[in-house]
Amino acid sequence: MQLGEIYKYMPTSTVGKVLDMRDSDGKSWALLDFTGLWYDTSMLVPADASEYKEVKFKYRKTDFQTGVKSIEDIIREKEEVDISEFTPSGGG
Repeated sequence: MQLGEIYKYMPTSTVGKVLDMRDSDGKSWALLDFTGLWYDTSMLVPADASEYKEVKFKYRKTDFQTGVKSIEDIIREKEEVDISEFTPSGGG
């Protein structure tokens, strides 16, 4: 097994490229790019390139202040409710 090779984890059929390898507690482990998880190499088998789907990440830019402003706006709107247009309903 070498870095960059494509392997399949048999119990779940997860296919990924080997990003890193390590030995720990008497076992060999391989990090697969598809999940970002470590797998016991005894459960990995070479996979065909046609089974591999390249991992693509799309990061969204998040702005904490925008989220805070949205919450503040919601609170303000709640406080500024005009109930003069509501009429009571019911029998009487």
